[in-house]
Amino acid sequence: MSSNKKYWKSVEELENSSIVEALRNNEFVEEIPTDEFLGNADALASSGTSRRDFLKYVGFSTAAVTLAACEGPVHKSIPYVLQPEQIIPGVADYYATTVFDGFDFANLLVKTREGRPIKIENNTISGAKFSANARIHASILGLYDSMRLKEPKLDGKNSSWSAVDLKIKSSLADAKAKGGQVVLLTNTLASPSTEKLIGEFIAKNPNAKHVVYDAVSSSEALDAFEAVYGERGLVDYDFSKASLIVSVGADFLGDWQGGGYDAGYAKGRIPQNGKMSRHFQFESNMTLSGAAADKRVPMTTADQKQALVQIYNIVVGASVPVTLDAKFKAEVVKAAQQLKAAGAKGILVSGIEDKNAQLLVLAINQALASEAFTTAGTRQIRKGSNAVVSQLVKDMNAGSVHTLIMSGINPVYTLADSASFVSGLKKVKTSVAFSLKEDETASIATIAAPAPHFLESWGDVEITKGTYSLTQPTIRPIFNTKQFQDVLLSLNGTAGSFYDYLKANSAGIIAGSSWNKVLHDGVFVVGSTALAGGSYDFAGAANVLSRSKAAGELELVLYTKTGMGDGQHANNPWLQEFPDPITRVSWDNYVTVSNADAKKFNLSNEIVANGGLNGSYATITTADGTKLENVPVIVQPGQAVGTVGLAVGYGRKAALKEEMQVGLNAYALYKNFNSVQTVSIAKANGEHEFACVQGQKTLMGRGDIIKETTLEIFNTQDAKHWNEQPMVSLDHQEVEATTVDLWESFDRSTGHHFNLSIDLNACTGCGACVIACHAENNVPVVGKAEVRRSRDMHWLRIDRYYSSESTFEGDNERKESIAGLSSSLSTFNEMEKPGDNPQVAFQPVMCQHCNHAPCETVCPVAATSHGRQGQNHMAYNRCVGTRYCANNCPYKVRRFNWFLYNKNSEFDYHMNDDLGRMVLNPDVNVRSRGVMEKCSFCIQSTQAVILEAKRQGRVVAKDEFNNACACSAACSSGAMVFGDVNDKESEVAKLAESERMYHLLEHVGTKPNVFYHVKVRNT
Repeated sequence: MSSNKKYWKSVEELENSSIVEALRNNEFVEEIPTDEFLGNADALASSGTSRRDFLKYVGFSTAAVTLAACEGPVHKSIPYVLQPEQIIPGVADYYATTVFDGFDFANLLVKTREGRPIKIENNTISGAKFSANARIHASILGLYDSMRLKEPKLDGKNSSWSAVDLKIKSSLADAKAKGGQVVLLTNTLASPSTEKLIGEFIAKNPNAKHVVYDAVSSSEALDAFEAVYGERGLVDYDFSKASLIVSVGADFLGDWQGGGYDAGYAKGRIPQNGKMSRHFQFESNMTLSGAAADKRVPMTTADQKQALVQIYNIVVGASVPVTLDAKFKAEVVKAAQQLKAAGAKGILVSGIEDKNAQLLVLAINQALASEAFTTAGTRQIRKGSNAVVSQLVKDMNAGSVHTLIMSGINPVYTLADSASFVSGLKKVKTSVAFSLKEDETASIATIAAPAPHFLESWGDVEITKGTYSLTQPTIRPIFNTKQFQDVLLSLNGTAGSFYDYLKANSAGIIAGSSWNKVLHDGVFVVGSTALAGGSYDFAGAANVLSRSKAAGELELVLYTKTGMGDGQHANNPWLQEFPDPITRVSWDNYVTVSNADAKKFNLSNEIVANGGLNGSYATITTADGTKLENVPVIVQPGQAVGTVGLAVGYGRKAALKEEMQVGLNAYALYKNFNSVQTVSIAKANGEHEFACVQGQKTLMGRGDIIKETTLEIFNTQDAKHWNEQPMVSLDHQEVEATTVDLWESFDRSTGHHFNLSIDLNACTGCGACVIACHAENNVPVVGKAEVRRSRDMHWLRIDRYYSSESTFEGDNERKESIAGLSSSLSTFNEMEKPGDNPQVAFQPVMCQHCNHAPCETVCPVAATSHGRQGQNHMAYNRCVGTRYCANNCPYKVRRFNWFLYNKNSEFDYHMNDDLGRMVLNPDVNVRSRGVMEKCSFCIQSTQAVILEAKRQGRVVAKDEFNNACACSAACSSGAMVFGDVNDKESEVAKLAESERMYHLLEHVGTKPNVFYHVKVRNT
């Protein structure tokens, strides 16, 4: 049978809050001030209005926002006097490039229109294996950030590059004369040409050295790998080759060791030939990886270390003493035994920041001879050493560093002991900070050197060993910027630009190919051999790890949020407004606590009458007395008892618009580069108002929104049992709802007919599709206050549902089997805590483009109508904002444009300044106030594909439409597939015939053009 679980979005909904129930039935959570327009009865009575005017003013109580419904901005354009040959107005150009900013990396295609980049897409050419995450998709907005550093500054005053060059050369000469130390402090570069250039700089300046600093460190894993294999790198795991995955504290679907593992993971998670991979997750915070796991066990990091030793014992046959609670031991032993049985098809990963723990990871995977673990093609994206960075800060404070040149980092913000770095910086004779913005570090450096955006830069990147990628500019520098590499060339006395240097240096790497071809493709695969070696005293590491114990009662586990990462994109409104996949909160970071700990420390959340989520404040104090005060609290289902979580990347102030100065700087608690800290927590005064969408736009508690089953049932029973079809009564007989129509359907078999397939097994909730939709369709940012009022404008949302382990039937059986008072007390106590460790499901929801659309039949002005190709259209000029369509939509996917977000000083984001508006897609109009808007299936892109095929005199190629829809093109896991179902050879047409296929709310009879696939759990 299909699942009969209870699904819930929030703790308040689970607890049957009366406010949640009231909000479900209340479309307007705040009263609309219609009196401002209708309060003058005499004037209203004497006015003459047509039916259309009446609807416009008073239809569905939207008088306050429909006055400007039919008004649109006037745009004036100036034609080319001399048109550039390479630019055809109205036709997009694409450039292959690669991004690596020290934290995120991907192989990209950049879409440009009339010379300006407007959208980032994934490069799918052979060898380009890393796709863009939500942050990279949003990074294009950073190019047009009006808060960027626009020209060099010397001692806080505007200067010139010639003056900067002279100042640095003078300082280097002075350092050499006085025997002072020169330090180049950079993020991990992963650039063969830049590293060679730095080597030449050090050769010319023997008193110089290069220090690599990663804001979010992977130093312990690097140290372990270097000790065993002799190279400072990270393993590039291939999860597609694993049938059993065990993760101990590693959020590999998030940012663990750079992320980018979701594509390989998803390949094994889709049931094929009756098989799919199995995934155990042992962790503290609820993560994307934990949400996707078949079996998730919440535990403290101290327990995770013991669990890792236990797995080591079973897999390699050791007998190291383990101290592990009985409630965890059974699950750990079960996972370890299955891992050993899987052998080469098994893989273990760990995010524990301890060299001994990482050594055990290597030992276990060696013992398994895991196919998913390979020492060839190691990741080069983290190279920093905690010890070396700590020593640099000591040297600075000792006065031994004369000149410090920084690039791609912001240590004043990201270092836990920021005060020591600042005091040391004051003792440095000359400090230079190459930065996009006048951030916390650049603002106090001697020289603030404006660096170009990666879309304005030349470069090369070796993300994985043996794969060479090029970065090329897609637009001329907008401001007076200069690359760090060009300045190094000048300091070295080398003639020419970095472009010349890069091209010359690449010749020895891309042998067998050409510069133009690699530049066109964006990537060149050289290949690499597996590293030899691999021996170490693993038993000794296991013994040391087994003696580790919890240092206190409460653990703080720091992490990076899916939207904000390490904090580089704090001034990006797309990412600030992006709801976190797990908590569904935007515009904030917060401390996550378990329900048990929340009660213990008197912390709480509640949904208030207007639909907003409020929460307590808490003060977090580390063992050394460092305090972070007034941290908002989120009670998080699945948080391990005895742990709390907090995201870094927030709390920035410098070079940020006021609206983006949100949250608290959790890096202050990142002591000794360890994400796990012993802390105490106490409730503080006040109540925080969150911008949380978890209780908004729900599907009214209907139980068939998520269909799921187990792999065993999927393999042994017919689809009608696990993909049950809703039944309705027709002529007093039960028939399938899909066989009954209220309308006569027309023939849709000719021409194109677009469908979107969404596989719930492959969706990880990463949100790349949400940001890609923002970029493609000019979706506005509304800000925290409006999100709190249920007015976010996302055309695509990813609903997150929790479910308890047992079904309703199972609950009833347990209640009926209670025997005696003691049994009833323990049983009911367990049943009342389904939120302690829920299962999680993600479901992307957008306009379903129903063939029998309920929105179309109720629009009084025919603003929304159905197209021949299956798309539900919106004629914005006809829309008068009655919102009948939104009220009649069972999927809650229509958005009402309350304000004119474009050129409105009340919404001071990218649409309110001339530079920010350069990111807007000219193929999609910017909507005016008072209209409805929603997903269009990217109709501008589908039509572009059709027109291009027509221009070339051919039919549209198989699956050519898949990249036309922004969400499916951005989906790296393959969960979303878009295409023409009338092309029977297309992937979407084949998916439509799958037994796992179902439509959302099928019993309503809307016949959507979006379909889902039943989630299968390998329990």
